[in-house]
Amino acid sequence: MKVKGNHVIYSLVLLFTGFILAFSFQLTSEHRASPAASDQPEAEDELRNHIIRQQAVNQELTEELRRIQSELSHIEEEAAGSERRYFNLVENVDRLRMITGEVPVAGEGIEVRLDDAAFVPEDQHANNFIVHEQHVQKVIDELFVTGAEAVAVNGHRINHQTYIQCIGPVIEIDGNQSFAPFIITAIGDSEQLELSLGMTGGVVDSLVSENVEVRVQKKPDVTLDPYFGENEDSAS
Repeated sequence: MKVKGNHVIYSLVLLFTGFILAFSFQLTSEHRASPAASDQPEAEDELRNHIIRQQAVNQELTEELRRIQSELSHIEEEAAGSERRYFNLVENVDRLRMITGEVPVAGEGIEVRLDDAAFVPEDQHANNFIVHEQHVQKVIDELFVTGAEAVAVNGHRINHQTYIQCIGPVIEIDGNQSFAPFIITAIGDSEQLELSLGMTGGVVDSLVSENVEVRVQKKPDVTLDPYFGENEDSAS
């Protein structure tokens, strides 16, 4: 009984001790947890402030990105404008070179053949049945007005300073003499050039009425040499 009584006492002591330890541990845990609970609003405020600061930084970066994109778009527009101006300048220079005959030109075009009349009545003057400078000039003017890029007469390139004059049955073009038939070659829209010359009451009708034989033919591939100036035949 004594031994058993001691065991009971020991058990009670141990149980009480365990209870005290458990209660102490619970108090300690609550004590440790209570400061964290009290600090939770401060942590939330700090997190909220951090998010707000980050949002402000993101907003600044977004505005900076938009500013850079705007500047880049402006630079691209200026570059595109400069490129267009450069392209137009080159195009204008090339067009002027074609007009002045400085460069050879190739492309589709048209060929106009002017020839003296095959038959001259006995009671008519022969001078009224041959090709004169005004006939050649009329064709040249019409071709340029219609949009021809380049024109040549019997291989002689025409430019803005070209002069044509008639010396009997011979036509002189910038000092180079040419005889009939006169082959006027032009580069441009062959369909448009042919329609312009052949329209009713147009150049072809006018030439035919003045006893000039005319033949118009479209050409898919025409090449004109550059302008060489006066007396190019003798110079070559």
